[in-house]
Amino acid sequence: MKAVIISIGDELVIGQVINTNASFLSKSLFSIGVSVDRVVTVPDDESTIIKEIHSAFKTSDVVVVTGGLGPTHDDITIHCLAKFFKSRLVLNHDVLRNVKSLYRRRKIKMPETNIRQAMLPEAAEILRNKVGTAPGLLLRKNGKILVSMPGVPHEMVYITNKHLLPLLKKEVKSGRTLKEKTLHTIGISESMLSKRIGNIDDIIKSTKKAVVKLAFLPANFEVRLRVTVDAVNPKTADRELKLAVKKLISRAGRFIYSYSEEQLEEVTGKLLRERKLKLSAAESCTGGLVSSKITNVSGSSEYFLDGIITYTNEAKIKFLGVRKDTLKKYGAVSEQTAMEMAEGARKSLGADIGISTTGIAGPTGATKTKPVGLVWIGYSDKDITFAKEFIFTKDRLRNKEVMAKMALEVLRRKLLAMSN
Repeated sequence: MKAVIISIGDELVIGQVINTNASFLSKSLFSIGVSVDRVVTVPDDESTIIKEIHSAFKTSDVVVVTGGLGPTHDDITIHCLAKFFKSRLVLNHDVLRNVKSLYRRRKIKMPETNIRQAMLPEAAEILRNKVGTAPGLLLRKNGKILVSMPGVPHEMVYITNKHLLPLLKKEVKSGRTLKEKTLHTIGISESMLSKRIGNIDDIIKSTKKAVVKLAFLPANFEVRLRVTVDAVNPKTADRELKLAVKKLISRAGRFIYSYSEEQLEEVTGKLLRERKLKLSAAESCTGGLVSSKITNVSGSSEYFLDGIITYTNEAKIKFLGVRKDTLKKYGAVSEQTAMEMAEGARKSLGADIGISTTGIAGPTGATKTKPVGLVWIGYSDKDITFAKEFIFTKDRLRNKEVMAKMALEVLRRKLLAMSN
């Protein structure tokens, strides 16, 4: 079964709002075996919307439309659907009661414009929306279906989970099985990762029984490896997926930090918890972002003691015990300072491990020998203290993000080495 997703809204077309709905829907549909043929974003224009619906019905079994169901003049999806399906608009009293009850619960008088949200195509089946005013709509034509949902993300998610997915699970024709697995890597470029994996002809394949694809998805110094399998049955899909993943692990293993949607901070947190180790952090250029990422994980208090932001040299000396001579001789952004920061964080806070960041996020502060994007990441435990050098971009915020990630990656690799 194939699907087309049509996202409606001027705000999406001009880039004012990021289209997270399409991403959520694509993943959700794939999870139940519905292949998304394409995703289309269109403005609030009647002729364009109707043209895209016509095109989608020619090539797909399912058309999913989001947006344009609000009460204002620019919300024209309902009108377009009525025109396409040649169905007159009628007042749905159940929907109107729901809209009124939502306003009543908020102790607000319902604006008259909201009545528009209850004027719906007579041919439509109503998909009740308990978290908003606009309902979802189900319409059928020539054995195919169209589901229209609000563009408000939490309302779209509710109707997808409550109505769309259960409906499609019943209607998905038995046959081929779709499965995918994404491996998350960090600390290696896309080109170097491709070279390391080598010939992929023994990973990807296309036969009658199974089509296996591999995609490289780089983003902010991470590369995701997505394996997709389209097979004749679940057993074949599982076998081919496991075989492809096994080969990727054998070639890129140490760079892979997650085999699911776990974030790097979750992975490192689990390793710390398993080893019953306590961590502290000392940060300069990242300004607390490492500590923020670690504490984003519920239960991080089990292994994270504290984080210290020592942005100035005076703070490094006072709170971490960095030596004045070190700062004078090597500078704040140096291997020696990073090591002393990590050791100071560990000792002053009574942790098992200390990590540190000191660098030049930019765009100012660089020298001939210390460019923008330079960072030293320090590590210290009772047996060893070291620091690693990295050079990233010229963008300040991007640098802070990737510097914080690499601090966690340095930690992850050291924790894994402890058990080897």
